[in-house]
Amino acid sequence: MSKPTRLGINGANGRMGRALQALLRNDARFALTAMVTTSDEWRNVPKLDVVIDFSTPAGFDAALAHCRPHEIAFVCGTTGLDAGQRAKLQEAARDIPVLYAANFSLGIAVLTKLLRDAASALPDWDLEIIEAHHARKVDAPSGTALALGRAAASARGQDFDEVADFARHGHTGARKNGAIGFASIRAGEIVGEHTALLATRDERIELTHRAYDNTIFARGALHAAAWLAGKPAGTYSLDDVLRP
Repeated sequence: MSKPTRLGINGANGRMGRALQALLRNDARFALTAMVTTSDEWRNVPKLDVVIDFSTPAGFDAALAHCRPHEIAFVCGTTGLDAGQRAKLQEAARDIPVLYAANFSLGIAVLTKLLRDAASALPDWDLEIIEAHHARKVDAPSGTALALGRAAASARGQDFDEVADFARHGHTGARKNGAIGFASIRAGEIVGEHTALLATRDERIELTHRAYDNTIFARGALHAAAWLAGKPAGTYSLDDVLRP
């Protein structure tokens, strides 16, 4: 029998960190070796095979800075990363396997594939992405909404930064052709809802995913971590994990 994978959780006190810990009590694939809550704790972390990062942009920096020189596989679900941090993730992939997903739900992975197909097949249809989360979420649009928008823009051969429309207030004028609009809702205890709406004059398509429990994200992250540990250096996606 193979040894369990030595796992570290960055952001162990957060909602996702706690959900991971609960699942790990009955998951023989892993040995929970480190639970990190502050950047200083990385100095005393034992040897690891893989780290799951559900923290903050600042926590992400410290975790990646530890994983890269120690050759630890890195699974990241932290949202709100800026362009520089995304570049660091790509650079780290030269030395370690890295997998970033804005959402680790398998349903969202399928939704993304469907949206790519729809956006490509219907390039002239208006596209809006609507997302809803709990009242305590601090970033908007959600990382998942942005990832959906980027996937659609790529499928249409667009530059996402040029077509994304995040703010509408007052007299905005007519909708710009080719724009990808975003709308965010923050209320109550909504776990996560994402809808991609494609519309033309006489018809409309809505692709929607609703999450009812954070456990689905933690379960997906553990599935990804088990798959990524031991892989060669490089950039991986949830599509790679799900590919037969």
